Amino acid sequence: MPWFAPVNADDLPSPALLLHADRIEDNLALMIAMAGGPDRLCPHLKTHKIPQLVRRQIELGIRRFKCATIAEAEMAAEAGAPDVLLAQQPVGPNARRFAALITHFPATRFATLVDHPAVLPELAPLATGRDLELLIDLDIGQHRTGIAPGPEALALARSIASTPGLAFAGLHAYDGHLHDPDPARRQAQCEAAFAPVTQLRHDVEAAGLPVPRVVAGGSPTFPFHARRPDVECSPGTCVFWDAGYAAGLPDMDFQPAAVLLARVVSRPSPRRLCLDLGHKAVASEMPHPRVVWLNLDNATPVAHNEEHLVLELPDATDLPPGACLYGLPWHVCPTIALHAEAWVIRDGRATERWAIPARARRLTL
Repeated sequence: MPWFAPVNADDLPSPALLLHADRIEDNLALMIAMAGGPDRLCPHLKTHKIPQLVRRQIELGIRRFKCATIAEAEMAAEAGAPDVLLAQQPVGPNARRFAALITHFPATRFATLVDHPAVLPELAPLATGRDLELLIDLDIGQHRTGIAPGPEALALARSIASTPGLAFAGLHAYDGHLHDPDPARRQAQCEAAFAPVTQLRHDVEAAGLPVPRVVAGGSPTFPFHARRPDVECSPGTCVFWDAGYAAGLPDMDFQPAAVLLARVVSRPSPRRLCLDLGHKAVASEMPHPRVVWLNLDNATPVAHNEEHLVLELPDATDLPPGACLYGLPWHVCPTIALHAEAWVIRDGRATERWAIPARARRLTL
């Protein structure tokens, strides 16, 4: 059997998400080796959202984790994560939920991001027993969130440090806009984007404020930030990899570990197949190809709906209804969030199911 096809596929309903445990282990080992040790990592949980993988990373020595939602933060704390960074400025009820996390999980150290002074008066009263630890979110080119490194960021650090109930905990710089396939160009872009962060860190320290931590980068720039001795690296997609990064980042040696199982549910013509892999089973926020097929060539997507994906091939007559097809999602992170559970593949066989609880917006808090 090819690596992606479990021997007991006939027992698995489709569409299904398959996680290959041996490849996940290899990816985690490579991630730690690239960072120079587990203490250099603050991996993002948004890719997998699974407590078993948090616990496995803890077993490997990783102590700090990054997440995107309150639910992911709660899942991580429940799994025993010692240190959790919520990488989204908490506003509205989420500010109160963040404070509840701190109270509910006293064994976990929490921090979050801010990029605007207006949120400080909302957060300060929520401190109960210990200061809320805040990192400044820096915009270094993506222009999605953050404040530009410079005088305003320095002023924000001073405001945090001088506000009772709040503690300035460092800097956060995400460069998700950098994914040039040429590693030399990508490294040059990464260095240029990060230079203002280095300057800001110097300015903050010159103003008498310690900078306890700097959390930097994602998966595409992970190799370059890993060479900095004084930052924490926060790759996420590395744990599963996906077809998009495999195609766009050929210099990185991570292995695709998350596979989608689909079946032919109809063959309306000799050249056309309909699969049970709709929008609700694979991320569809980008143009096709949304799936790169592992056991199918020359397939052209012609329609994609909630529960169906229609493909055209030069000849589909050897693929009857019920035939299994396996593919890599182009973007694995939002694909994972579409599945309530995943089948774990060990030694070529689906052996257990893992729930994906943090796909939800709310767990208990």
